[in-house]
Amino acid sequence: MDHEHEAPAKPSGPTRADAVTLRPFDFADVDAMMAWASDPAVTAFMTWDAYTSRDALLAFMRDTVLPHPWFRAICLAAGDGEESRQPVGAVSVTPTDDRCRAELCVVVARAHWGKGVATAALKRTVAAAFADLDGVERVEALVDADNAASRRALEKAGFQREAVLRSYCVVKGKLRDMVIYSFISTDPLVD
Repeated sequence: MDHEHEAPAKPSGPTRADAVTLRPFDFADVDAMMAWASDPAVTAFMTWDAYTSRDALLAFMRDTVLPHPWFRAICLAAGDGEESRQPVGAVSVTPTDDRCRAELCVVVARAHWGKGVATAALKRTVAAAFADLDGVERVEALVDADNAASRRALEKAGFQREAVLRSYCVVKGKLRDMVIYSFISTDPLVD
């Protein structure tokens, strides 16, 4: 199970929500992706370990990211309002075997923690994913119970906290409690 990570707020100002855009990944993004995928602080709450090899990340992009039905780069608009070519994170919505449900994962580079980037990306994701993924009516996210920043980002994006799943999964060798959140296709989009 993947889940998202965003750290506590830092003193610098928030990112304007309209500055955050989503786009498909391409192989040219590998170095930008390596910047956060290799950071142990970014991957601390993830079920996967930090990448140590560019080749392994390229294989992940080839085998998982590019053929994935809804895996997007989180980008910040450049100074002129144009989309940056350098992603600062990623968000995916993965349909499950139960066609009406999909699982969400978001990750943001440490330099952009606490600035509203994850929240803005989550809002854009739910606005697009239901239209893009036929039959999906529910997007759910599992978050480590100790990951308060990610829980806040989901709540700010309009996700509803449903329950704490005790001793739900093992992350980095430790049994963890997870909080499950959902966004239903009929929920109002948060501005």
